[in-house]
Amino acid sequence: MTRPPTAAQRRVIDAADPVTGRLRGTEAQLAALVKRGLAFRHPRPPHDHFLTPAGHRIRQVEAAAPEEPEEAPAAGGVFAARIGGEQDAPKAGPARLREVHSAWQGLLELRRMTNRDGAVDRPCDWERTHLVRAAALALEAGGHRPAGLEPDASGYRVRATPQPEAVAVHEPDLDALHACGATLEKAGWQVGEHTEPRTRARYLLASPRRM
Repeated sequence: MTRPPTAAQRRVIDAADPVTGRLRGTEAQLAALVKRGLAFRHPRPPHDHFLTPAGHRIRQVEAAAPEEPEEAPAAGGVFAARIGGEQDAPKAGPARLREVHSAWQGLLELRRMTNRDGAVDRPCDWERTHLVRAAALALEAGGHRPAGLEPDASGYRVRATPQPEAVAVHEPDLDALHACGATLEKAGWQVGEHTEPRTRARYLLASPRRM
């Protein structure tokens, strides 16, 4: 791609589903995005269009800060998995369970469509560029409880780390921490348990598995 997308194309990209990358637009707009390698047309009916990894990167350029929140999820009605310890966290209940289930199923579909071998048992490119949100979605979809606002509240907290492609998962209850690790491993993450030198608290270091 030698030139940036047009304003109309950017609007289509920006309006894509935040998890699956599903696009809505005119046939001409979608065809133009496909031609530029920013979208692809699914071979199966209903032949919807989805962002490619390059298309996801285009959207992330202008929204890098809100798109990768390390302390709180994005606001404004867009789904964001619970990372633990957020302000204005969504209320638990049947509606939230449905949202989380739908987001997780969408992520599995995104894996199937964008992993070269169609594998759904390991993370895709979107997850590697949204580590905190991806790990948090796996945990919330796995039924784990995110932490509340209190610093010592029980529940998981997913945080970024200085290490490339790695997030830290904190949970004061050791059994619950081990359960979080099992869920992440099942979701295709490599997980190791470590000890915080200052507090001696145990935590997980997780990174997306490649093979």
